Amino acid sequence: MKKQKEFFYHALEFRQDLCMGCSHCMMKCPTEAIRVVRGKAILNADRCIDCGECYRICPYGAISVRQDDFEKIYNYKYRIVLMPAVFSAQFPDKITSDQIYSALLSLGFTHVFETENSIEFLIKPYNDYVRRHQEKPLISSFCPAIVRLIQVRFPTLTDNIMLIKPPMDVTAMYIKKRFEQAGIPWNEAGIFYVTPCAAKIAGVKSSVVEDGSLISGVINMNYLYNKVYREIKQKGFAKEDNAESGFKFMTRNSLRWSLTRGELRIVESDKKLAIDQIQNVIDFLEKLENEDTEDIDFLELRACYQSCAGGILCSGNKFLTTDRANRRANNTDNAALNKTEFEQYAPYIEDNCLLYGKIQPRSIIKLDDNMAEAMKKMKRIHEINAILPHVDCGICGAPSCQAFAEDIVQKGSDIKSCIFIQKILEQNDKLDILETVDLMKQTWDVGKLDKNKMKELNKEVNI
Repeated sequence: MKKQKEFFYHALEFRQDLCMGCSHCMMKCPTEAIRVVRGKAILNADRCIDCGECYRICPYGAISVRQDDFEKIYNYKYRIVLMPAVFSAQFPDKITSDQIYSALLSLGFTHVFETENSIEFLIKPYNDYVRRHQEKPLISSFCPAIVRLIQVRFPTLTDNIMLIKPPMDVTAMYIKKRFEQAGIPWNEAGIFYVTPCAAKIAGVKSSVVEDGSLISGVINMNYLYNKVYREIKQKGFAKEDNAESGFKFMTRNSLRWSLTRGELRIVESDKKLAIDQIQNVIDFLEKLENEDTEDIDFLELRACYQSCAGGILCSGNKFLTTDRANRRANNTDNAALNKTEFEQYAPYIEDNCLLYGKIQPRSIIKLDDNMAEAMKKMKRIHEINAILPHVDCGICGAPSCQAFAEDIVQKGSDIKSCIFIQKILEQNDKLDILETVDLMKQTWDVGKLDKNKMKELNKEVNI
């Protein structure tokens, strides 16, 4: 059995110099991966799934996304850009696909491929997989944030995840095969994926199943969108430039794949469901884990609202992007599918599109390797949680009373950091005001408790 990786790669970075300790990110995180310590947000890497909800809500720009330097493309003679359909759908209608292709070539790429070029290859493997596997419902592995969410928060459901490679990897396989048949040395080629989110960066850098990736680098979609838009405005390019895209057949299934219900269109079952937005997914998975759902064969789960069109690195409005992608699909002639190309590569892709290995659970509630000790800790957490106020105010530096109780048992946090416990102790002369201030400073920065602010506060109180 393949050995599980010890750590996740994380694309999200917290900048302590910009963090104001507002706790917005802590309260929004779906896996309770963030704490506030001495006025700064701290990330628990074992809990983080790179969904980007913290990035989306941070008002100070204190969370950034790690990405490869664009100049990295020049390390290769053949520079291939792998462009998701939602990338071109973000541009205004007046800008055509040919102009976008031309701009990408002008920026230094030698080949342009759309990520979803491989969707038609996946229809048969998808349906074979659904029919063959008894573990139901099967859960799509397309969204890396969802795969990691299941690993860390719903570990009993890891066996339900489909072991089929996402289109990004399947299209990369196709490109490699095509280059090898053309006699092009693969070590001279680099594939660069344009990502709409942080989770896909993490997925490329550290797959949950297989080691290594055919993807050479990951480019921030927002960054590349601005470069392409500027290139088009400066150089124009003909609207029908017939720019060589490499494998330019995109079907309706391909164009809609990254949108909500994109996968459902190819699954031949009436018992299927699509859910987007991370909290909606969590609510449903809780029901599924408790066996409180109806019979379902297939689940398409996406972390972002409107799926990839709503990714944190998308420049365009998610609703306009979705609308443009759907209109492009409606205007696409499926008869234009390159049958010769399809027939040539379909057997190879069908034989190599499965993920080999097992997605391992990474439970975030593991208290101790020793079962007896874990049971003691669980009992202690229950006891502490019972005396907490259950208002989940976050003043203790944890997102919920339950999380705070776990921190007390696991990390030695002080129960007196709870402001309600402080007031109870003060009323019983068990705690004085100076001790209270010291406790608050352990969670919140000194600036929030600056003595000089007291004069201004007194004035306000006396008004």
